[in-house]
Amino acid sequence: MKTPNALDALLAQVPPAPSPAPTPGGGTTQPGTGTPPQTGLTGGDVVGIGGAAVLLVLVVVAARKLFGRKRAPEAPRKPQEEAPPQLPAERPELRVELPPSEAELALRRELDTAHAHTEDLRRQRETASFAAHDAKDGAERTRLEAEVRALKEREEEAKRVEYRAKKAVDDETRERRKREQVEAVRLREEAVAQEAAQAEAARQAEAAAQRAKVEAEGGHTLAQGLDRTKTQGFMARLNGLFGQQRAMDESVLAELEDILFTADIGVRTADHLVSVARDKLKRSELKDPERIKDAIREEVARMVDLPVPRSLEGGGPPHVVMVVGVNGAGKTTTIGKLAAQLTGKGQKVVLAAGDTFRAAATEQLDVWAERAGAQLVKGVDGGDPGGVVFEAVKKAQAEGADVLIADTAGRMHNKAGLMEELKKVKRVLGKALPGAPHEVLLVLDATNGQNAIQQAKQFHEDVGVTAIALTKLDGTAKGGVIIGICDELKLPVVWVGVGEKIADLRRFEPREFVRALFD
Repeated sequence: MKTPNALDALLAQVPPAPSPAPTPGGGTTQPGTGTPPQTGLTGGDVVGIGGAAVLLVLVVVAARKLFGRKRAPEAPRKPQEEAPPQLPAERPELRVELPPSEAELALRRELDTAHAHTEDLRRQRETASFAAHDAKDGAERTRLEAEVRALKEREEEAKRVEYRAKKAVDDETRERRKREQVEAVRLREEAVAQEAAQAEAARQAEAAAQRAKVEAEGGHTLAQGLDRTKTQGFMARLNGLFGQQRAMDESVLAELEDILFTADIGVRTADHLVSVARDKLKRSELKDPERIKDAIREEVARMVDLPVPRSLEGGGPPHVVMVVGVNGAGKTTTIGKLAAQLTGKGQKVVLAAGDTFRAAATEQLDVWAERAGAQLVKGVDGGDPGGVVFEAVKKAQAEGADVLIADTAGRMHNKAGLMEELKKVKRVLGKALPGAPHEVLLVLDATNGQNAIQQAKQFHEDVGVTAIALTKLDGTAKGGVIIGICDELKLPVVWVGVGEKIADLRRFEPREFVRALFD
């Protein structure tokens, strides 16, 4: 449906012209006359038609203006301006105001005095000038004019003095401003340095916290494990001897001999160290007790620096480790920590529960195997340990394991029958895998002191110990036993236990050991 516009509405209001009446002949007649209409237009018709045309034109123009007006285009929207990036706050300008020096204050007083003198002369000159102007007597006027000239000269001289005083004050003030600038620069640099120091301190504190966290997670150091030996053991007495300012003589050597023979390094090792000191004294190589410490340190470093065999690698596969030791030395815990360290490096480990005489040992090893992600081969309580280790070797071969660690029953070193059983386990390992065991690890308790040396001797004679793990080093002051073991048996200490964490079972480093004791 078409919507009517304004033009249609206006045209609808114009009255239609009357229609002519029809005639009998089929034509039309003019209304009221009955005569046919004239063919020509009258003047009134022309005027009516013209008026209608003019009206029509006006309507069209009005309609075009009303409906043909175009909507003004909308002004394009300005894109929203992004906020400028925030610049770092500028450091406020540091201004320093130093108090005037005594010299500057003195110059200011001189300037004030000079200025006051100049003003006084000016007032005197103006007074004399007015008086001369008003003087009636010629002589008096002449005198006053002469006085004015004299005052003028004195005033000029006073102004020069004031100028020189003002210049001196200005110079001194400029020097003070320079000092203020220098001080401002110094304070600014000091503030920057302080901020840098604080930032560095914060960084170091964060780094120290991170190192502490790593150390806490990574276990104790060997130095921490030897703390009691250094502060409570024979090293504490040696340091007391070395710290004395005494002449070198036999009395010093006697005291040294007493300290070493009562230490846990063994009689043979103590006698050797005393002999080294006495020999150097005879050759006049020792001038003071401090040189004794250096000589003993050098000899201890030589004793503990033994060739170390490859541990936990090099044999097989699998590399077979037979772990031996007395009851309570920490064999099972040592095995668990070694297994955890190996699996942590991605190696495949099998454990053999060869201690079939103590049910708790198998249970403990089971817990460690699960914790370390290692496989455990175990037998029945009271069963044949040889059968357990044989089965463990075959399983390790079938599984493609890298290392097999075999636990054994704890036994006293002076029990011949029990030591024979240990020899049998070693022979079974050799039958299961030729060349096994590739490593016989003796676990010793550091708290046993010299008794640990006797244990090591017996185990070494019976099963051929290749390396030693010394446990509980952090809980005793008898860490010097390492020196005796290395010197008497020539057996390397490969592992030391300095805490309860897995990482607290550490590789023994001879140089680190010597530094921890003597530094």
